[in-house]
Amino acid sequence: MAVERTLVIVKPDAVKKNAIGDIVRILQENDLKLLAIKMVHLSKEQAKKFYIVHKDRPFYDELTDFMSSGPCVPMVFEGEDAIARVREIIGATDPAKAAEGTIRKKYGTDVGRNAVHASDSHESAAYEIPFFFNALEIHE
Repeated sequence: MAVERTLVIVKPDAVKKNAIGDIVRILQENDLKLLAIKMVHLSKEQAKKFYIVHKDRPFYDELTDFMSSGPCVPMVFEGEDAIARVREIIGATDPAKAAEGTIRKKYGTDVGRNAVHASDSHESAAYEIPFFFNALEIHE
């Protein structure tokens, strides 16, 4: 197992539910170390740039509208196999199909409003982390 870094975003729906602290706590209780955190309000253009990988998907406009609808909280976590472990902790994209005890099961509403985003690969983490954080903002 390798130590990895991954990006997690508390999406606008979970920010409105005051779930930021609970989500951070859940991840930290799973031996993931918080290295960076901030609150931002993405513009539609910034959301489109962040989710560019989905530009040809039918949900792209709805996703970018939602992600620019209110503040969100991007964070960098580090730990053993962090990318896969975080994906397991947050649960399936559809909260209705997510396992009991996962973040999306607890805080998500539907596929579009599913409380959190997390990097799904080393490649996406390598793109997503510097999208929100420069080297001076990530603390070991």
